Formats: sequence, C-alpha cells, structure tokens
Amino acid sequence: MTALQPYALRVDGQDDPQGIVSAPTFSWRLRGEARGAEQTSYHLVVWLLMPTGEQVQVWDSGQATTAAPSAAYQGAPLQTSADYRWQLEVTDAAGVTASASASFGTGIVHPGEWEALWIGRDLNEQKTALPPQDTDISYTVNKLRPVRRFVRHLDLDQVPARAKVHASAKGNYRLYVNGHKVGTDELTPGWTEYRDRITYQSWDVTALLQPGRNSIAALLADGWYVGFIGTDRRHQAQHYGEEPELLVQLVSDAANGQRTVIGTDARWHQQQSDILYADQLMGQYEDSRLAQPDWHLPVTDVTGWSSAVVKDDDYSRLVPECDPGVRATRRLPALSVVRQARDRHIVDFGQNLVGRIRLVIRDQAEGTRIQLNHAEVLDDAGELYTANLRTAEPVDVFWTDGSAEQVFEPRFTMHGFRYAEVAGLTGELTPSDLEAVVLHNDFEMVGEFSSSSQDLNQLFSNISWGLRGNFVSIPTDCPQRDERLGWLADAQVFAPTALALADVGPLLRRWLRDVRSAQNDDGAFPDIAPHLIHLREGAPAWGDGGVTIPWAVYRTSGETAVLAEAADSMVAWVRHLERHNPDLIWRHQLGNNYGDWLQIGEETRKDVLATAYFAWSAELTARSLRVLGRDTEAEEIAALAARVRAAFRAEFLEADGTVAGDTQGGYLLVLAFDLCESADQRELVAQQLVRAVQRRDVSLTTGFVTVGLLCPVLAEIGREDLAFRLLHHDGYPSWLYSIRNGATTIWERWDGWTAEHGFQSARMNSFNHYSLGSVGQWFLTGILGIDQAPDSAGYRAAVLRPRFDPELDWAAGALETSRGRFESRWQRDGEELSWAVTIPPGDPAQTFIPGVTAAQVHEGGESATASAGITMLEESAAGTWWQLPPGRYDLRFPAEK
Repeated sequence: MTALQPYALRVDGQDDPQGIVSAPTFSWRLRGEARGAEQTSYHLVVWLLMPTGEQVQVWDSGQATTAAPSAAYQGAPLQTSADYRWQLEVTDAAGVTASASASFGTGIVHPGEWEALWIGRDLNEQKTALPPQDTDISYTVNKLRPVRRFVRHLDLDQVPARAKVHASAKGNYRLYVNGHKVGTDELTPGWTEYRDRITYQSWDVTALLQPGRNSIAALLADGWYVGFIGTDRRHQAQHYGEEPELLVQLVSDAANGQRTVIGTDARWHQQQSDILYADQLMGQYEDSRLAQPDWHLPVTDVTGWSSAVVKDDDYSRLVPECDPGVRATRRLPALSVVRQARDRHIVDFGQNLVGRIRLVIRDQAEGTRIQLNHAEVLDDAGELYTANLRTAEPVDVFWTDGSAEQVFEPRFTMHGFRYAEVAGLTGELTPSDLEAVVLHNDFEMVGEFSSSSQDLNQLFSNISWGLRGNFVSIPTDCPQRDERLGWLADAQVFAPTALALADVGPLLRRWLRDVRSAQNDDGAFPDIAPHLIHLREGAPAWGDGGVTIPWAVYRTSGETAVLAEAADSMVAWVRHLERHNPDLIWRHQLGNNYGDWLQIGEETRKDVLATAYFAWSAELTARSLRVLGRDTEAEEIAALAARVRAAFRAEFLEADGTVAGDTQGGYLLVLAFDLCESADQRELVAQQLVRAVQRRDVSLTTGFVTVGLLCPVLAEIGREDLAFRLLHHDGYPSWLYSIRNGATTIWERWDGWTAEHGFQSARMNSFNHYSLGSVGQWFLTGILGIDQAPDSAGYRAAVLRPRFDPELDWAAGALETSRGRFESRWQRDGEELSWAVTIPPGDPAQTFIPGVTAAQVHEGGESATASAGITMLEESAAGTWWQLPPGRYDLRFPAEK
C-alpha cells in the first residue's frame, strides 16, 4: 500500500451522482499508514464520455499545491444528460503518488432543454355517483383517489449507446422501463418547499432498453404534494395541489451522436391502478383482484386506456436531486408472532423504525381481506397502543386474488412502528413470513461507538435509530403521528449529533433552502420548514436554527458554501431580533415562545433562553461573515453580539454567578454560549451549575433545547464525574429510564411512560423523537475524545481528549470526517490505561492526557517523548498536552486517581 490513498471520492457530496447541472465540487478523504502522512498536492483531470466511446478531456487542474482534499471544477461548460469521469492523483511530502477515479452524470443543465410536459389524469372522466354507504375504508380517507398508471410505448431499431431518464412528480412516483423499476429511490421526488423548488431524479437506463418495442411506465401517488400532512384537521391535505402530476424525459444518444428526446405528453396513456389509495400518513389500500401484472410491459395493449392530460409546461421550479434519496436501507426479520385470535396476530420486529412491512401471503382464498396495523408500543393488555397517533391511520389493506402465494409490500406509504397487527389472515403466521423494510435517506453512517456498557451501547443505538427514522426527506420531529414536520429547534439541537453519526450535511444544506424560503420579509425564520400549517414566525431556539444549523454543517464539513448560501438570511434574522428588541433583551417577536420544551422538575425562564440565543445567533453570524471575508459586516454583528451579552449579564446574571431562574438550563446556556465577562465570573456560574445538578441528587431537569449541553459543559468545567453520573443514571428522569422500559429509540418526553402514571397524554407522546438524543455527539467528542479546536472546520485542527469514564472497562469507536477516519479505543489494564488512536493524513492533532506527567506516557514500548514525531507541548498538574502527527499510536499511561 502507498503512503497515501484517496477514497470516498464525491461530487457535490454525493457518490457518482447523475443530476449535476453546474460546476461541481470534488472531494475525497485520505488514509495513510506512514506517520506524518499528508497530501502536499493533487492533480485532477475530468473527461466527457461521448456516446461514440471517445473520451474528451474537459478540465485539467494542473498540479495544485495544497493539502485541501477538495477542488472546484473550472473546466468547460457541462453538457446535458452526459457522463463524466474524473481521475484524482494525490502526492505526499516524499513525492509518492496515489490515484483513484470516479464518475458523475448530468441532469438537464439548461431549463430550455426540458421538452417533457407535466401530465395527469383527465378530470372530466365520466363517473357514476352512488349513495354513500358503509365500507371498510374509513371516513377520513374515503375521498382519496386511486394511484394512477401511466404508460408510453416506443420502438427502437437498436439500443442507444446511452439513455438517461430525468423524472419528477407533484406527488410520489415509481418509474419502470420494460417492467424494471428504475433506480433505488423511494417516495420520489421527496418533500421540498414545492412552491419554490421541486426536485427531479436522473438515472441511466441504457441497460433496461431493448431493440423493438419498449415501455416507459410510472405509478403516480399523492405523496407530500397532495396527501395528508400535519395536525390541522381544517386543512390536512392538498397543501400544494389537488391532483398529482408526472414529468418524465428520456434522453437517448446513438453511437453516431444523434440525440432523441421523448417526454411525457398527451400521447401517454393512463388508468386507475389496483392501489385504491395510498397516503404516507393514512396507509395503502390495494386490491390484487384488480391487478394487471403486465401493465408496465411493452406487450400490454394500452390503446383502450384513457389519454393523459397535459397539465403544465412550467419548469422554473425544477432542480436536480442534490443528496442521497430515501431508500430501503435494511430489512429486519420479525422476532416473534403472538396469535391473539383466530385471524389476528401481533408481530414484534424488535426495533422501533420507519418504513413498511413485507408480508408473504400463502394459501388464502380469493377476496380475503388482510389488514396491517402499526404501533410503536403495546399497552398493558399486549395490544397495539395507537392513541398517540391522533388522526393518523397507519393501516395497510390488501385483498387477495386466490394465488398460492402473494407478496404485499406497500409502495407509497411509511409508518413509524415496532409492532404490527396482522388481521384477516387464516391459518398460521410465522416470523419468516414478515420483515420490516427500513426507509430513510441513504446517508453514510460515519460515527461508531461501542463500550463495555450495554446500557450506553443501547443508548447510542437508540439515538442512531432516531436519526434514521426522522431523516426521511427532511429532518422531522416524529414519524408516527399526524405531524412529521420539519421543526427547526428539534433539528438544530440535534444537528451536531446527526452530523457526528451520519453524513447528513448534504441533506441539511438542501433543507436549509426551504428554511430560507420560509423566512419572512422582516427577517424572521419560521418554526417549521417546509412552511405550512404553523405560519407564525419562529420562537427562540426555533428560528435560531436558521443560523445554528448552517454553522454546524460548516464546522463538520469545512465547506464554506453552506455559509455563503445562508449568510444574508442569518444577518436578516439577528437584525430582526435587534429591531424589535432595542434594549437587546428578547421579549418581543417571540412567536410561540416554547422555552426549554418538555423540561422536567423546573422551568428555565423563557427570557433567559431567548436572550441567550439572541447573543449566540449574533455571535455565529459574525463568525460566519468572518469566514467568508465579509469583515466589516462581521465586526458590526460581533459588536451587536457583545452588546447583547452585556445586556444579558446586566439583566440576568448576579454577582455570585446565579442566573435568573436558577436552573440547570440557564447555567448551561450561559456557559455553552460564552456569556460571561471574565474567567472569574465563569467559575462562579460553573459552581452554580454544579450546585443545581447536585441538589437534584445528580438528576437532570433540562428540556430538549439544553439537554445536549449537559455532558459537554460539565466536562469542560472539570466535572466530568457528574456528566458520567447523569449518563449512567437509570432512574426517572434519565436517558436510561426509557431503556429500562424497553425503548429502542429516543422518546419525545422524559415521562412518555412511567411506572407510576403509565402513558403520558396521548395528544403528544411520540416514542421516536431524536431531540433528547442530542447527547449522542458527546459519545464521540467526550468519551472517545474525537473533537476539533473551536476555530477549526472539517477537523483540520483536531483535538483528541478522551474522557475515561470510571464505569467503563473500555470504549471504542471511529469518526469518518471530511479529511479521513479518526479512530479511538481506550481500555483499562489494572492501574494502567491503554489508548490506541489513529489520525488520518493532514495536520497534526492536539492531544490531552489527564493526570499524568510526560515521563509517565509511553508509546510503542518507549517513552512518548522519544517516539518519532510526537511532541510534548505542555505539562501541568492537570495533565499533559501533546502534538501527534497523522498515524497510529498505542499509548500507555497510569489511570488517573
């Protein structure tokens, strides 16, 4: 293996994307075995792949002398519906090179190149009205319309050298070519602020075409565009339109370079499918007796179908998909099946998840009605607990056709569940007959953690599953009830953890465009995005997500583009707060003013929380402007931040360090947001935080806004012992209390269920909410110690400072960053600690080992001070600081007493 090796080659943060339309950014990570390895230069070449087989070079970066693992394309203009290949060569300090290659494709580069038309069903189709009657379809969903089939046949003399399809919908679509599903995405095109942007997907379908007759076909469902969203019974559906529409454009290139374009238009045929309705909240209803198995094959005669109707030719809102789509990422087998009655079974999949069920149905008579009900938990009687779903009806229905074996797997719905009830099935149902199909955006999981504590391992798993279940197209609050909205506060408190666990930066960056779309003319961000139902301006910590999330993405990725996109809106937000609160205490324009939502035992004052966030948003805005080189504006906003901090101290901070309200949340905000005037004042506030934690017998009282600050702030002030006690506490309220009661995801509230009172109010009681899981980042930055300096981004200036939890025998994990993979594993060996750490190529890392002198630290069997490349920076009574160049280290030192 060479000293340096590039991997994870990405284009605009995606693996081999197909929809690039503007000059992209190339990025890569590096691994290397040699100590001190770093990239000193790169050379990048891009070729356009012609249908003739020729490769035309369109850009050569030359030898770029830089350690940055990224490059912006500066070559010839991109061509529509084309393929590109890029070759990367990196060079290290010794002049040794290594190379790797990847590819990307383009979408519709110029809007004028769209030829397809938006099509839908004929609204004037003749219908026969019948008197209302009772059916097995509930009153809530009885007005939902069937999923439509659309087909276009075409004849080809030969298979083209290249064929790409670009497709979208106002609704959800599933595309087929000659009966084969195109792509792996689900629930396409995903939820955006449709009034501003609708994404389209691009796929290469060359291998699916054949000489002679071919078919392009699609199923079209309501999706987010037309279907049920949110909580308002006065307007639960059709937020964007009354009918779904379809857009498909097939671009074929012959070997001689001739291009053919076929798009949706009035020549397409359409009819009702056997899916009588499909809604993401209300489930799917399918009657297989109405199925036409070959409807999407070219042999099927569709001349008797209705013609599609052209609805629109507006392409102004179309943008390519810019992050990994929703996909089926894993399938979980059923753990157990309990027969409740002759034709009713309760199934446990062992994990609260978001997705659908795949059910194998055997030997059922024609016309057997099978119903799948879904729930997160069971009640005391062992039945599904569904009261907390409110108006959502997560019910899937399937009518059998009498075949010996059928498979039911809904295609246009998703549910939040661990348990399911299968009703109507005659005979036995075994675990092998079912599996749960997990759906979420197909991001890479980048954070790993395990330890000697099964409790902490389960907590980390619960946090990870909460992330999976609530990152379905947008970051949602919860996946099961009639809500599934993009609440900014939930997202902003969890964003650092989400970014530490998974590569969700591209998704968050895309969603932030919806956040900015919803910002009003006065500069106020909303509570939720996309912006519907709750049309008020954002509350403190909610609206601030428009500032804190771009900063979190930048800090993780090191990419300034996310700040460049957001900076003006960030300035507008803090100026909005300043304009309406001239005394700089945030008491006006508070929106719904939720405060530290769902705190327990004590209440942090809302004006304390609001003004702290005002100061923090101003500070992060100033930092962002400074990163972008907008120094004059940065100084102005930094001065505003300083004035807000001073106003906060004058209003809320007493001489002894008491923060008004005297709550854990108040002290955490002051310390985390650096609101103190001096180190002495900070020490006094820290003492008050310790007192506030200890007076509750080391129990937390925070809501979801401040809970993620608990462990990092306590560790930073030197009381990591309290952080560990909180983390391991399993009494009520605590993180582990829910685990003791069977949780496999994070609950919405500390008291979602308690032994004394049972279930909390069904009006708001989700068992899959990520907000209280914002402690997850500290598993990596605290216990494993993989962090970066406050002025660092993209882990260029890494700081390695593990916290050696006395309750653990060992802890291990890794973090894939934009520069490469950090690894950390520590273990107790009697009176000694061993710590194995890997630093990827790039800049050296600053490392702290507590409670030891330099002479007590050994690496690879010798004194660390004599080990190659290691530099001891500082020694004090607290411990020693070291500088470690990239490489792998095996350190040993006495355990701190």
